[in-house]
Amino acid sequence: MKKIALGILSLSIFLTACEDPAANKPKATTTNSATTAPANTQNTNAATAPPAKPATKGTALPLTAENSKVEFTGSKVTGKHDGGFKNLTGTIDLVNEKAEESSVWVEIDMKSIFSDADGLTKHLQTGDFFEVEKFPSAWFSSTKIVPDTAKGADNYTVTGDLELRGVKKSITFPAKITVSPAEVAVNAEFSINRKDFGIVYAGKADDLIRDDVVIRLNLKGSRTK
Repeated sequence: MKKIALGILSLSIFLTACEDPAANKPKATTTNSATTAPANTQNTNAATAPPAKPATKGTALPLTAENSKVEFTGSKVTGKHDGGFKNLTGTIDLVNEKAEESSVWVEIDMKSIFSDADGLTKHLQTGDFFEVEKFPSAWFSSTKIVPDTAKGADNYTVTGDLELRGVKKSITFPAKITVSPAEVAVNAEFSINRKDFGIVYAGKADDLIRDDVVIRLNLKGSRTK
């Protein structure tokens, strides 16, 4: 009887499982950062201090929570949740009016995390997920921006260092970058594997959390008039 019951439960979960929101999104390539020693893939004692903001080579366009968004979608067998961060700072360093010569630097206040469920928001702040008391900041610093001519104008491949939950990795993902007289906008939607950054909480036995999380970037650096 137990086997039958388990079989019915498994079939029920399969039939009601939600679609994976990351399934049709580009998957970021993740490797060890060139600035991180292979043995030091995770800081288990304290958060690594964010790097100093890179020296400006062109025109510094500020990024704030008012003009930019970093959001995510995570999912499990029975559903999905959307969230993001209320506070961030950063800079688009526009060089020679060319995206490929420019760079992006963003620091995220992890304590400002929010989601579509209050209970989940509190859980995301704990050691099961982002452990925000120990790792209050996450940051991204681009190291290379390359035009993707196969996809047409304004399409690029961005590579940079992402540190999340004390783990620093180099990630590469597609983005659309537009340079206009009013602003420089960076838009991207891709997935990362949460386990690459030490987030390994599995969820409930009958409602497992998927590894891939969708990241959405909407960054806009307005030109100073």
